[in-house]
Amino acid sequence: MDDEGEDGKVIWVRRPHDLESVDCLVLPGGESTTISKLLVTFKLFEPLKRRAGEGMPVLGTCAGMIVMCQQGDRDVERTDTQLLGILSARVDRNAFGRQRESFESDLEIEGMGGDPFHAVFIRAPAVVETWGDCKPMARLGDQVVMVRQKNLLAASFHPELTDDLRVHKMLLDLV
Repeated sequence: MDDEGEDGKVIWVRRPHDLESVDCLVLPGGESTTISKLLVTFKLFEPLKRRAGEGMPVLGTCAGMIVMCQQGDRDVERTDTQLLGILSARVDRNAFGRQRESFESDLEIEGMGGDPFHAVFIRAPAVVETWGDCKPMARLGDQVVMVRQKNLLAASFHPELTDDLRVHKMLLDLV
């Protein structure tokens, strides 16, 4: 993983018994309505909410961020996307536009020393409101693009599309 050579095993979580065997989880980018439907279909929705509530670290990126939030925008309602409601935040599903408006930008992320993080935004959401323990960690202009709430991290961007492992290390440090 890093210069310290941390060991770990990555597995696909497809069923509730898979979820019980992991120490942390990444809810990836993709399409939030599809992710929501798959979580329900494969009976992962409630177990994931429970595990996150018990303190299992979760990182949601892009669509994963949307699914984690307690509240969404009109697009979330229109598509009947079920939200896990584990993150005390309201999200704007396509805050930065559609696919053709995808872009890259350097970010200053709170708690992440060193150089700025080079972030890849693809049809990206933004957090428009937080409450409780949910705190912004990074902004792009006036848009919140990364938040943390105890054991939960959520980012509008795709850290897996860079060689910079610092966001993933933040997740592992929560384990």
